[in-house]
Amino acid sequence: MPSHGQHVGRMPDDAQPGLTHGDHKEVEELSAPRAPIIYEVVRRQGEEELDRPDGSLFWSGLAAGITIMASVIAQAALRHRLPDVPGREVIACFGYSIGFLMVILGRMQLFTEQTIVTVLPVMAQPTWRKLWGTARLWAIVFVANMLGTLVAAGINVKLRVVIGTLLAAMLEVAGRALDKTPLELLMQAIPAGFIIASIAWIRAALSNGEFWIVLALTYTIAIGEFTHVVAGAAETFLLLFAGQIGPAQAATTVGLALIGNIIGGTGLFALLAYAQVRQEL
Repeated sequence: MPSHGQHVGRMPDDAQPGLTHGDHKEVEELSAPRAPIIYEVVRRQGEEELDRPDGSLFWSGLAAGITIMASVIAQAALRHRLPDVPGREVIACFGYSIGFLMVILGRMQLFTEQTIVTVLPVMAQPTWRKLWGTARLWAIVFVANMLGTLVAAGINVKLRVVIGTLLAAMLEVAGRALDKTPLELLMQAIPAGFIIASIAWIRAALSNGEFWIVLALTYTIAIGEFTHVVAGAAETFLLLFAGQIGPAQAATTVGLALIGNIIGGTGLFALLAYAQVRQEL
């Protein structure tokens, strides 16, 4: 027998009389998690990331930087292979999602995804230790991502691991950024940062369907021609190794994309995500 104060199999206070206890349990299982629960899941992920050693962060970030080149290769390959008909670009943009699927589902360290995951613990309990931990993680992952994209670009251009026509298509895809002004690069990086940061939040709310979440959101970045700093760096370094731009222009392009992604991911999405649950915590 349960002791005084225990309620075994108790119905909720607002239970519908036509439903059994098993029915109410199934309702709870099928109900979407509340925003504070999603916040707590993401916050705990951030705490775990902040505790990871430097070496783990670096090698994971380096792998992500190399892997993200798959987005450029797949998008260029689709443009190269598809006939020049209406809708060609719309289909080719699906290739952009390939690298992100490999990186995010493979749990590699992608800088822009960390703009929300590691910031929420700081917002919950701001301390100098957590601020330093976030700065440490950001610096390691960003440098590793950039080194990875630099290595991947150099291998593709100098060692010719792809056929010449595909390399030309990759440079054509990358060269579209040259038509953007510095202000356009900055402003169009803000939506990309917001979208990538939302992936961590949405994944925490769903128990399955990660593949489709990443595919849909990264495809939105491609079709909208927004600027993502890591994928954009892969394209920029391709142009650099091919001699189409100089180091100063490459650094400016990456820097503007970085600032825009941080504004979108941390300045907008992370703040809004925390603001909606702050009073409930």
